Amino acid sequence: MWRSPLLAASLLLLVAAPTAFGADDGSMGPVFMREPPNRVDFSNTTGAQVECSARGSPAPEIIWVRADGTAVGDVPGLRQVMPNGNLVFPPFRAEDYRQEVHAQVYVCLARNSVGSIHSRDVHVRAVVQQFYQSEVNNEYVIRGNSAVLKCSIPSFVADFVSVVSWQDDTGNTFHASGEQHDGKYLVLPSGELHIRDVGPEDGYKSYQCRTKHRLTGETRLSATKGRLVITEPVGSVLPKFPTMDKSRTFDTKLDHSLTILCPAQAFPVPSYRWYKFAEGTAKKVAVSLNDRVKQVSGTLIIKEAKVEDSGKYLCVVNNSVGGESVETVLTVTAPLSATVEPETQTVDFGRPAVFTCNFEGNPVKTIGWLKDGKNLNHEDATLRIDSVKKEDKGMYQCFVRNDQESAQASAELKLGGRFEPPQFRHTFGEETLQPGPSVFLKCVASGNPTPEITWELDGKKLTNNDRLQVGQYVTVNGDVVSHLNVSSIITNDGGLYKCIASSKVGFTEHAARVNVYGLPFIRPMEKKAIVAGENLFVTCPVAGYPIENIVWERDGRVLPINRKQKVFPNGTLIIENVERQSDQATYTCVARNSQGYSARGTLEVQVMVLPQIVPFSFSDETINAGDVVSVQCTVAKGDSPITISWFFNGTEIESSEDITISKISRKISSLSIDSARADHMGEYTCVAKNAAGASNFSTMLHIQVPPRWILEPTDKAFAQASNAKVECKADGFPKPQVTWKKAAGVVPGDYKDFKANDPNVKVEDGTLSISDIQKANEGYYLCEATNGIGSGLSAVMLISVQAPPSFEVKLRNQTSRRREPTVLQCEAKGEKPIGILWNMNNKRLDPKSDSRYTIREEILPNGVLSDLSIKRTERSDSALFTCVATNAFGSDDSSINLIVQEIPEAPYDLKVLDKSGRSVQLSWEPPYDGNSPIKKYSLEYKVSKGTWESDIDRVMVPGESTVAGIFNLRPATTYSIRIVAENEMGSSEPSDTVTIITAEEAPSGPPTDVKVEPVDQKTLKISWKPPERDEWNGDILGYYVGYKLSSSDKPYLFETVEFSKEEGKEHHLQIAELKTYTQYSVIVQAFNKVGAGPMSEETRQYTAEGVPEQSPQDTACTTLTSQTIRVSWVSPSLTSANGILKGYKVIYGPSDTWYDENTKDTKITSSSETILHGLHKYTNYSMMVLAFTSGGDGVKSIPIHCQTEQDAPEPPSALKALVMSESSILVSWKPPEQPNGIVTQYTVYFREETPVEGEARENAPKSEKVPPFQMSYEASGLKKKTNYEFWVTASTNIGEGQQSKSVILAPSTRVPAKIASFDDTFTATYKEDVKLPCLAVGMPAPDMQWKVKGTLFQQNDRMRQLPEGSLQIKGVTRGDAGEYSCYVENSFGHDTVTHQLVVHAPPHSPQVTLTSTTTSSITMKLKPHATDTAPLHGYTIHYKPEFGEWETVQVGSQTTKYTLENLWCGTRYQIYVTAYNGIGTGERSDYLNTRTKGSKPVIPEATRFIEVSTNSITLHLSAWLDGGCPMLYFVVEHKKRHQQEWTQVSNNVKPGGNFVVLDLDPASWYHLRVTAHNNAGFAVAEFEFATLTITGATIAPQPELKRRLFPLEIPEWLDLNVVVPLAATVVVILVGIIVICVAVSRRSRGPENLRLRDDVVYNQGAGPNSTMRKQHPQGGFTDELGYIAPPNRKLPPVPGSNYNTCDRIKRGTMRNSNATWDPRRHMYEELSMNPHQARRMMPGQQPGSDENVHQRGMEDEICPYATFHLLGFREEMDPNKAMNFQTFPHQNGHGGHAHSRNSSQSMPRANGRYSRVNGPNSAFSPEYDDPANCEPEEDQYGSQYGPYGAPYDHYGSRNSVSRRSVGSARNLPMNGSPEPPPPPPRNHDNSFNDSKDSNEISEAECDRDQLVNRNYGVKGNSREGMSTEEMRKLIERNEAGGFQQQQHNGGNLGLSTTYDTVAV
Repeated sequence: MWRSPLLAASLLLLVAAPTAFGADDGSMGPVFMREPPNRVDFSNTTGAQVECSARGSPAPEIIWVRADGTAVGDVPGLRQVMPNGNLVFPPFRAEDYRQEVHAQVYVCLARNSVGSIHSRDVHVRAVVQQFYQSEVNNEYVIRGNSAVLKCSIPSFVADFVSVVSWQDDTGNTFHASGEQHDGKYLVLPSGELHIRDVGPEDGYKSYQCRTKHRLTGETRLSATKGRLVITEPVGSVLPKFPTMDKSRTFDTKLDHSLTILCPAQAFPVPSYRWYKFAEGTAKKVAVSLNDRVKQVSGTLIIKEAKVEDSGKYLCVVNNSVGGESVETVLTVTAPLSATVEPETQTVDFGRPAVFTCNFEGNPVKTIGWLKDGKNLNHEDATLRIDSVKKEDKGMYQCFVRNDQESAQASAELKLGGRFEPPQFRHTFGEETLQPGPSVFLKCVASGNPTPEITWELDGKKLTNNDRLQVGQYVTVNGDVVSHLNVSSIITNDGGLYKCIASSKVGFTEHAARVNVYGLPFIRPMEKKAIVAGENLFVTCPVAGYPIENIVWERDGRVLPINRKQKVFPNGTLIIENVERQSDQATYTCVARNSQGYSARGTLEVQVMVLPQIVPFSFSDETINAGDVVSVQCTVAKGDSPITISWFFNGTEIESSEDITISKISRKISSLSIDSARADHMGEYTCVAKNAAGASNFSTMLHIQVPPRWILEPTDKAFAQASNAKVECKADGFPKPQVTWKKAAGVVPGDYKDFKANDPNVKVEDGTLSISDIQKANEGYYLCEATNGIGSGLSAVMLISVQAPPSFEVKLRNQTSRRREPTVLQCEAKGEKPIGILWNMNNKRLDPKSDSRYTIREEILPNGVLSDLSIKRTERSDSALFTCVATNAFGSDDSSINLIVQEIPEAPYDLKVLDKSGRSVQLSWEPPYDGNSPIKKYSLEYKVSKGTWESDIDRVMVPGESTVAGIFNLRPATTYSIRIVAENEMGSSEPSDTVTIITAEEAPSGPPTDVKVEPVDQKTLKISWKPPERDEWNGDILGYYVGYKLSSSDKPYLFETVEFSKEEGKEHHLQIAELKTYTQYSVIVQAFNKVGAGPMSEETRQYTAEGVPEQSPQDTACTTLTSQTIRVSWVSPSLTSANGILKGYKVIYGPSDTWYDENTKDTKITSSSETILHGLHKYTNYSMMVLAFTSGGDGVKSIPIHCQTEQDAPEPPSALKALVMSESSILVSWKPPEQPNGIVTQYTVYFREETPVEGEARENAPKSEKVPPFQMSYEASGLKKKTNYEFWVTASTNIGEGQQSKSVILAPSTRVPAKIASFDDTFTATYKEDVKLPCLAVGMPAPDMQWKVKGTLFQQNDRMRQLPEGSLQIKGVTRGDAGEYSCYVENSFGHDTVTHQLVVHAPPHSPQVTLTSTTTSSITMKLKPHATDTAPLHGYTIHYKPEFGEWETVQVGSQTTKYTLENLWCGTRYQIYVTAYNGIGTGERSDYLNTRTKGSKPVIPEATRFIEVSTNSITLHLSAWLDGGCPMLYFVVEHKKRHQQEWTQVSNNVKPGGNFVVLDLDPASWYHLRVTAHNNAGFAVAEFEFATLTITGATIAPQPELKRRLFPLEIPEWLDLNVVVPLAATVVVILVGIIVICVAVSRRSRGPENLRLRDDVVYNQGAGPNSTMRKQHPQGGFTDELGYIAPPNRKLPPVPGSNYNTCDRIKRGTMRNSNATWDPRRHMYEELSMNPHQARRMMPGQQPGSDENVHQRGMEDEICPYATFHLLGFREEMDPNKAMNFQTFPHQNGHGGHAHSRNSSQSMPRANGRYSRVNGPNSAFSPEYDDPANCEPEEDQYGSQYGPYGAPYDHYGSRNSVSRRSVGSARNLPMNGSPEPPPPPPRNHDNSFNDSKDSNEISEAECDRDQLVNRNYGVKGNSREGMSTEEMRKLIERNEAGGFQQQQHNGGNLGLSTTYDTVAV
């Protein structure tokens, strides 16, 4: 039981023993390098980082702790302690705010082995960004008073939000400038708006404050507006304060401005006066107002507050009625700072150490000291350690604090010299012994100085005796060895032995128990005295072993008996906070062993009480000097005897003459002062002592002493420019405040404060210092000393300044106008007398020598004034005049530089350095300046037509510049410019005039009034007006209109619009082929010949809403009842809506009549499901859902089907009762018209009718169930001649339906012939079997006879009568339809039943009639065949354009008229119609051959089309007429008159506007070829023109042309332009006659298979019924020879497809052995078919029938791209010279194969691209490229042009005429005329689909990139045909947008591009 406490004590001793160290170990305690601030405020959106770093050796560790000392750790996402010591608060969400993290006081702790220091308290406050509103409330004010409007800011943001300005509702803004205090409005430093002298007009305004959040920077206007509520006074009003306390307290910071309000109101308007109470007194002094302290009405404003401004202020308000006042306590806080001196001190052991804490700031509330972070509980500024010990080493800190902040400073205490505290080298351990033997205990200790070892047993020191010996010695190495010997140890020697090693540098101890077996024994315990309030700690000294327990008793009770007492098993007793009354007693310790033996020992505890002094103080009243002062010190408690003594400022005092100390009783002492003096002020302390200790109490004595002079100022004189000091010192209590003032005049009386901003005058501690004293400082000064006691002291003294003469200005310039008088003055100040002389240019000036000069002097109070007058100045008077002043103390001079001035001369040599469209740079030479610096030059300019008087503009130029620019000119304008110089005297004459013309510039303004309106779903209309006229900067040529998808980041697509010269005319452009209901962004910019101007602002507009492109998804239906179905669906995607969905339409109807629109119903709903009501029972319904917008109905969904539930059926529709015998009746019936389900049975009811006289009695009916397929029932066992009533019901699984009508019949022996079957109509499907019933009864058996359509039935293979009487027909046909009757007869009667048979077959061919045509539509009437009986389900219209594919459209059966829309203009169409019903599709109608309206372009007159210039021509494209079909594009080519090859300028010239052909040679003849394309075809026109000469003149024709063409002489009168065409015409006519004759002869006489048909049938089709027939008139091909079908964007070519190729022909796509006609082929190609190609139709073949299918192979046709011979001309041509050529491809098609040819088909090339035979008029055949020669193998399709090369490759040279049209019926091609060019194929790339150009203009435009890569074989466009210089010019010009597009598409930059003034 004893081991644990001993072990703990041993460990404690070991830990307490430090290692040796000294002052020279190089260590250094931590010192903060970067200490964190007192406050860290931050927003949750920004976060914060608090830096903390320290230095020391070793490097200190940085730890962050809370104010309570607990360590701070990381909080994920909210707080992080960085390795470098920084504390980081990341940005966080508002909901993550934690008060223990974000509103906490942190301390940075730096520690190393030397010690630790704490930083100042860091108040961290995170501000969660919250919405707040400031408010301004109404302020009530009496008229004439001042009002103060307050901006109320919520308290939760008040610390961070301040007022920055105010504004009223008229737009005035008032800022807190702090400078102007005399205006009506003033924003006070505290944020209020001060409005003085309020009048009635002020009540109409409202005011808002603007606040700013200092953390977020956010500014915000107040949520409410306040206004002044002005009341008119009724009589006089006493001053009063509105709901304010009469006393207020607030703080402000040092150097901040502050406002003290005094918002009293009264009438009459009161006066306000401010006072300040002297510190510690009730005396008030009026506040001195100066530049720093202002008073505005009743508001006191203090700028740059100082600590001295702290105190109590009083505002007194008075008027004629009365007065009122308010007190305000102001505390000016200054930042706290502290230092500790010395910062480091080294003190030897035992020596004293003193640290002094010096601090600044206000207020300072507490001072505290820490050592290594632990509080020393010392609150004095000086920390004294009387005797330094080892534990005193470390870091000391002084902390000063107030409510707002804290500051600290640290110092280090080091121990001097080397030392080593004591430590044990060897100790003894615990032992347990038997009595008898000796015991030897040993302790060895070391240390420096050498320690001394003592021994204790149970706390008592051991000394030597007869049984116990203590000895010690010092070893060689300095260790102290001490031993304790106990001889013959007995039981009573047992106990706790302790050895203690101590020296002056410390001590250490070791304890262990020695146990001796024996009975318990307790050593005697001495009396224990303890002071009340302390803790009693005592251990019972027990011996004996073993001991079972130890207890303490008091008065026989075992302790503890209260909470203060604690007893431990080892015998230790602790009593906390002992008190005499309860704890002073005798305590008994009882020790027992296990045998029951015990020992007892007593301890007497005496509790002593310290003296307790009653607090006292001197009188609360103000104590003045001379008053009697007394105080008593009373000891309320404490043990006697008590000694009382007095101390004054720490020194004990006795009674004296001034002070009397009297002992009133044993515990009361008094101190009295008969006459208080200033030296009696201080701290008085009463000290009471007794045996328990001492206590004291102190109080301060303050004596108010009026000021008295210590040093009174007297008159003094100082030399000028010296530093003057005048002392003025006084003392008193409170300490007087010494102030200096200076007399305002030259005599004492009115004194004023010094200027606050005068750095030379300072007052410090009563001493007036004037540095660099001057005469201005001379005068009377007043020194005042006041402290609120008495009237204060004041002294007036004179400061004199003794000065030599001086001039304030040593040198100055003075100017004078020439020929005007002037006066030169100099004033000398100094001691009089003063003499003055004048010099001119350092020569004495004698007025007598020149009468123009006069000198006059005037004596001034402080000097002399001398005037030098000049009557009339001349240029020679420009000189240096010097005034020299002399007196007894010295001399001084002042110079005046007289400058005689005049106006400058005119500038000259004005010239232009540079100019542009808006500016001109000019230079000039400066003129003579007239002795006055030229202040500025005025560049004057005007438009040339204006005048200098009214149209002048000026640019001011600084006078030192000779180069300037005018930068606000208008481009393309003529200006006149001149320059004028100006000085102080005036302006010069203008210079010579310079005239310039500014250059043109691109327009500087955008077009105006840009509007975008939707035209339809695909088109937007853009309108705009020109830019403002002064922004044109030249002549506007046109506009670029750019558009793009608003959601796209792609560049704009541009259209070009020609400028309209009508003033202010609005321009328009429609952009088509846009996406439906899509927002487009549109900009417009104007351009002139320089370039394009700025774009207009982007205008966004949606195209009109379209119809949804998708049907609703996931349509589903659910049957609810027999008459309701729920239909649900999912809305289509918004991207496919093409508008805003208005709702949905559910189209529903019975499935069996779904084809009939009349049976369908429509329900409109806005939700995504609906319930259909009122449906037919047990009926299968079909349903479709569509979404609709304002643009129309969208796509219908796929039909879904649901069947309504079954219900009870209707009654059978008819009922018969037939007698079968005398006891039986046959009942038959027809099924219900509406079975409402599946009939499960029929129930036949019958009952007997038994009449009774007078009434009718009904019998219960009987019933019989009949299966559903049985329609009759034989009721047997009936009574003869008894009437029976019969009726029938039908049943479904729902239940039994209604009963039928009843019939009454009685059995009879007579059974006439009757038919049980009913008249009915039977509908049969074509080729089905049908059975017509005829169930007959009768006895005898009746005869039966059938009639078919009124004719007796004759049985055959298809039609026979069955045994039961029914008529069966197998495989019904249309002819079987009609009436069938069955007739039965016997001897008792006859009966007839008639059936109608309807046969449903596929419909016949419908009737189609053409109604009308337009340029883009064909309207037709539809009518079904009259014989069709089956209901039509609809029509299918098949149509195809010439050279196009078949297309189909389906229309409803109710349609009688239909219009095909969006057709090609001017195009032939072939149309037929088929009808279909539920059986199938019927026969087609007759073909309808027609064409849409429109024709090819119409060629204009050359004079209207061409405008000739010197190097270019302008083509007016609008001169072309489009023939009713919109123009697509133009192809422009030209060549010189004698050149062979054409130069292609552009194959993509857009219609409209003008097109300029550039780079032509002047004075040269040219041929121009223009091909215009529209959908109806194209027209080629040739023109001849001559460019103008350089001077603009025309040139004459060239007559030598004829001699060059024909070497032989031709008469002059013969015109080749007439002869050549005439001869060619004759040749063509002759050839045509021969061909016709041969054809006619072959037709009439030749073999049938070689005859030519009357009509040439051509086919462009691809499917059944696809042949288009076209009858040609005689002459045949006039329209087709020059015709090329226009490119069509509906049918773009697909690379690699078999579109119109031989492969398709082989698959059987051709009809009637007709050749495929292609307009690209030569005329003779149509005539050169092999004779075997024409076949007769076989008999029975119908045009378009399924049997008429062409089965011939490839050899029957001329294939696209095939090379062939002109077989029809072999008679006329040399076979060896036969020309091979290749056919064109089909329209819009690409070859699917690269056709191979044998060597005989290859064609040698002659003369490059073209073959020419025998002269210029010879016919030629164009050569078409072999596919193998067009492109490399890997590019089989030749960049979308296929194997036949690029467009226009076949153009050749010919003799041009002035004008020629190719391709029209009026103008047939001549021999020398080539075929017109084929249009380029469509580009398969859809990337241009967003562009209107790519969709509407031409195929060529889409293939712009491919065109560039093709070799056209035309001169101007080949890579070799363009020189480097031409290419450079082209790139620099960069005026054709197509060129940029080619670069973008990777086009060949070697090709020239069009200079197009229209297209970009």
